[in-house]
Amino acid sequence: MNHRTAACFVAAAALLVAACGDDDTASDATSSPTTEASAATAAPATTSAEVTETTEMAMVDSTMPATTAASASMATEYPLTIDNCGRELTFDGPPQKVLILNGTSVAEVETFIALGLEDNILANSQSYGQSDIEGMAEQIAALPTGGLTLNENFEVPKEQTLALEPDFVISTWAGGFSEAMGSVTRDELDELGIASYVPAVNCAYGEENPRPEDAEVYANQTYEASFDLVREIGVIFDVQERAEAFIADAEAKIEAASQAAPADPAKVLVAYPGMSMMNPNGIPQVFAGPFSDSIIEAAGGVNSFDGFASFNDSTTINAEALAAAEVDVLVVGLFLPGEDAATYAAGIFAQFPQWEAAKNNRFISIAESFYLGPHNAVAIDKIAGAIASIG
Repeated sequence: MNHRTAACFVAAAALLVAACGDDDTASDATSSPTTEASAATAAPATTSAEVTETTEMAMVDSTMPATTAASASMATEYPLTIDNCGRELTFDGPPQKVLILNGTSVAEVETFIALGLEDNILANSQSYGQSDIEGMAEQIAALPTGGLTLNENFEVPKEQTLALEPDFVISTWAGGFSEAMGSVTRDELDELGIASYVPAVNCAYGEENPRPEDAEVYANQTYEASFDLVREIGVIFDVQERAEAFIADAEAKIEAASQAAPADPAKVLVAYPGMSMMNPNGIPQVFAGPFSDSIIEAAGGVNSFDGFASFNDSTTINAEALAAAEVDVLVVGLFLPGEDAATYAAGIFAQFPQWEAAKNNRFISIAESFYLGPHNAVAIDKIAGAIASIG
């Protein structure tokens, strides 16, 4: 993970959820997506006290075949033209030299892996220190990096992007293509005939003058935005059958979790202790806002801080608000190497022993499956399992 200062860490964690979409600073093109190294060194070492959890859901087999007829009907016809954030992108064939910018995200690189597109990656700069998917960290580490050296904003510098001569550049947010980040702009790439792309859900994030329709999508997103990303990458690279099979499998898992939901929704609190520096109140960063709420609700719960208009609003939560919150299940978020959910949970429960979750030592851990990305079904299933354990 990246680091610079505590102030930059705040922007980083905000962007983490902006990848999920919950942030109300869509017009702030100068926000810097970074993380804090000192948090990594302070994180507790993993211990055997970790609660055993099922992560075998992992990835859907990206080689899953569709029927011949379905595959033929889904085939992309090139040249393909799509609208992306108001820009017209035309592809004469599947891009072969893809550069994935950092943006404190793994949504895009994990989508490529899920769809079996690793060989199309020229250079990847995305990575996290934790994953809910067995072997994912190793798969990402094995991808080519192009010898990239990130700049002070922890993004790929313009000069390095151009030197790689990619044919497709992807950023998780519009601000990843801003001069303020030291990055190449979309206009500059257009002039060179290089396609650039931002997931539709984040077209407004970091854009100075976003289209109203992009701002609306950004403000009202749910985990369905992750499927939109998978589906559109599938079309661009002519692997729609893989994309639709992956989505269908994920939706089936989500449906199964939803059907098992109790009539009385449990109160679920999602907190990332390693992101505590982004909260001015010095508490674990609570995840709230539409994207977070949609995952918890699909699992049969309700966010302990339900109804926040955006993730950014959750930074106003203080210790008093946490003490007064109803929490049946604690979801401990992990994203830095060495973080341990059991150690974090013990500390949080000691501070808030009045919670039902604390009285019953009821917690699970979540990593990247809670953010924008192809594996939200994993988070939903894990949370649903914890809710079912209440009895």
